[in-house]
Amino acid sequence: MKDKIVFITGASSGIGEACARKFASQGSKLILNARNITKLDELKSELETKYGVHIYTLPFDVRDKNVVISMLNNLPDEWKNIDVLINNAGLVIGIDKEFEGELNEWDIVIDTNIKGLLTMTRQIVPGMLERGAGHVINIGSIAGEAAYPGGSVYCATKAAVKILTDGLRIDLVDTPLKVTNIKPGMVETNFSVIRYRGNKQVADDFYKGIQPLTGDDVAESVYFAASTPPHVQIAEILVMPTNQATGTISYKKSLE
Repeated sequence: MKDKIVFITGASSGIGEACARKFASQGSKLILNARNITKLDELKSELETKYGVHIYTLPFDVRDKNVVISMLNNLPDEWKNIDVLINNAGLVIGIDKEFEGELNEWDIVIDTNIKGLLTMTRQIVPGMLERGAGHVINIGSIAGEAAYPGGSVYCATKAAVKILTDGLRIDLVDTPLKVTNIKPGMVETNFSVIRYRGNKQVADDFYKGIQPLTGDDVAESVYFAASTPPHVQIAEILVMPTNQATGTISYKKSLE
């Protein structure tokens, strides 16, 4: 992946940050997107110093389609030929029952997880087609396999990611482009803190008794999918901790 241009959304923390570190370590050029400008700049400085790679930052919210379109249309010429798009930006807020959830929070989740992914894909894939090469990697979730208590809206968005990924792969079947869905199980990142509306203690307690995945673990799967030969397409990877079997079945050792 040396000198390939890799575009990562939601790159300031969690899986996105881990992907940035992994691809930078392999010599990729990175376009990093997130809402947090400070964290993006810090990550850019760190990775450029450590690995000698070139990094371009694009601070925007993927929900704002007009800003997305404007920023991508105005990329410098040397950054326009994107080889890999990693649609990582995503979140869940709360664990409410479907009839008790906050409508405004649902808007944020749906607009980020589905519409943001679609906007990025729509803007970047045509350029890949013109160049005859490219790879779209969507970060889905085991949550897209089946609903679980308190997660119906989030699960629905990740089920949508699976269908959108499959649909894009079908639409591109007569081209050299690749499309992949990476579906992590339990991953301990700041994602969980947002799920519990900022309550880090509750988020930490969720992982007690089990060794969850890290962002780095998921990034290894993303890199594996991205680095296969041109004739090999990894359609899906479902990656879980050893003691997790499904989205709702896992084994946690008693700490008593």
